[in-house]
Parts: sequence; C-alpha cells; structure tokens
Amino acid sequence: MPILRKLQELLDANRVEYEVVTHAQAFTAQEIAAAQHESGKEMAKVVIVRAGDEYLMAVLPAPYRVDLGRLSEATGMRDLRLATEAEFADLFPECEPGAMPPFGTLYGMPVWVDESLTRDPRIFFNAGNHRQTVRMKYADFERLVQPRVASFAIRS
Repeated sequence: MPILRKLQELLDANRVEYEVVTHAQAFTAQEIAAAQHESGKEMAKVVIVRAGDEYLMAVLPAPYRVDLGRLSEATGMRDLRLATEAEFADLFPECEPGAMPPFGTLYGMPVWVDESLTRDPRIFFNAGNHRQTVRMKYADFERLVQPRVASFAIRS
C-alpha cells in the first residue's frame, strides 16, 4: 500500500527530503516505534480532539498522552474531549482508521504539537496506513504545517 497520495504530493511539491519505511503491521505508536527500532519520543502520534463541532489534531510523542486540561488552556477551547474513531473517520477518508499523518493542513484542521517533539531534529509518523511511516526533518514538518506549539503531553 503506498503512502497517502496527497501527503506525498505535498512533500514532493515542496522538495522535502523524506524516507518511507515499511514495517510489520502495527496499530499503536509505541508498537510502530518498537518495530522500527526507534525511540518512541520521535514517533509523532496523532490524537483527534473535539470541542463541540470543532476538531483539532494534537501531535505528541508515542509514549505520552494528551492532558486535556493543559491543551484546553493552550487552545482556549473549552469542553475538549477525545474524539472517537467513529466521529472522525469521515474526516480522513483515504486513511486507514487511526493512521492519519500529522498534516491537519491537508484536512483543514488546526494542528497543535507538544513542545517535546520540537527538540529532536527529525520525526516519523504514520503514512496513512498501518504498515508505513514517513521520516523527515522536524523543521520541514514545521515549515509545511505551521503548527501551534504548547506543552500538553504527559508521560503515560
């Protein structure tokens, strides 16, 4: 299965250097990091958060979880909650459930990145499926997505 077409087109159009890595099928960010013999702190997982009818993409290292109180404070959005897969599946029609890349810009969705991900020179993330990841420089990701950065992740 190829990586998400619109992600590949965005990266290629912006002359981003990236690597696609194929691994055994894995469903959690920590499983993916282990399968690739990589640090979970560089594996950017996506958590979809909802406030009323608004969604946002929270991006954080694999071994962490979202502190909704801290994210709410950072975003100014009240009544934040984790969205269910059933609620957001239609927002990412070309992705396997739970394998969307952290490019909310491709879906008209704001992206918030935990500040801990900004410390490493590279990140990797799901490529739209459960068998491939994309590795790239964090600086290129930041340039393309222009995420808001805040401290909202806590160790699981």
